[in-house]
Amino acid sequence: MVNNDKQKLLCLLKILWTRTDRQHILNSRDLIRILQDEYQCTCDRRTIYTNVDALIHAGFKIKQVKGNTHGYYMEERIFSLPELKLLVDAVQSSKFITRSKTNQLIRKLEGLAGVENAARLQRQVYVHNRAKTDNERVYANVDIIHSSIAENKKIRFQYCAWNVKKQLVPKKNGDLYEVSPWCLTWDDENYYLVAYEDASDSIRHYRVDKMKYMRQVDMIRTGRKNFEDFDLATFSKKTFGMFSGTDESINLKCGSDLVGVIIDRFGKDVMIMPVDDQHFHTHVNVTVSPQFFGWLAALGTSVEIISPAHVRESYRAYINGIAANYNQTLDHSGPK
Repeated sequence: MVNNDKQKLLCLLKILWTRTDRQHILNSRDLIRILQDEYQCTCDRRTIYTNVDALIHAGFKIKQVKGNTHGYYMEERIFSLPELKLLVDAVQSSKFITRSKTNQLIRKLEGLAGVENAARLQRQVYVHNRAKTDNERVYANVDIIHSSIAENKKIRFQYCAWNVKKQLVPKKNGDLYEVSPWCLTWDDENYYLVAYEDASDSIRHYRVDKMKYMRQVDMIRTGRKNFEDFDLATFSKKTFGMFSGTDESINLKCGSDLVGVIIDRFGKDVMIMPVDDQHFHTHVNVTVSPQFFGWLAALGTSVEIISPAHVRESYRAYINGIAANYNQTLDHSGPK
């Protein structure tokens, strides 16, 4: 039984927070009944009025409604329902979050919505068949990375890749990677560490869900100069699928129907130079990799690399290499 006045105030706040909004209003009689039935707390209308006034003066956005449908409701929450839906969608679509953690996070987000809106969110949750990692160490990895960045320390870990048996196995025969962590970024539904590697004197990136046995090393981070003018947004635009390669400034000739595709990929500040009614030129900075070539190939004949010549030649070799696989008669006997 709740008899303490401060406890009564907190119980009243919990009821208003979880059960009320613009469409769900509770009057003093409702509040007295809920306090009595669920918290074994006895109070009268005067106590309700006094406590609601105290909460309003404390900064809580509680609205009083007068008239036929009189009562109180929580007018302003930390997140609106559309904002919470966006966050739920982000959690659902994130491959690096396991199914169990996805469900935990969504339940916590629902707790910010109030009972009625939480039910509306639940009806829109679809997690079952989405691609999700099984690596529960992701959250511990993120914590170690954030702590190491804050404390200016290096980290070590094993980096893994999938084999044909669908097992996540260590690369480099299990040798440990040692890097200086600088930031985390989200790309193509995966979480990546962007770090400096002394061995290659370069900025590298690693998928967090493929990192195992991570620990902080008592060594000061290196690579500060490499990150002095580092722009994460620019880095993400030029890196396709977060695969490494050679940075190049590339001149493309594109069909006019690809303006939207180019802007979506490289941003509105990208240069668009009309050639004629059907084509335009654009200069883009990209990290040349098979993933970049794959992106170009998906656009078909509507895009052409004009320069530099060596990138154009590499792309031609890439396409010819794919075509060579289809120059032989297909064996219909099935896999050997």
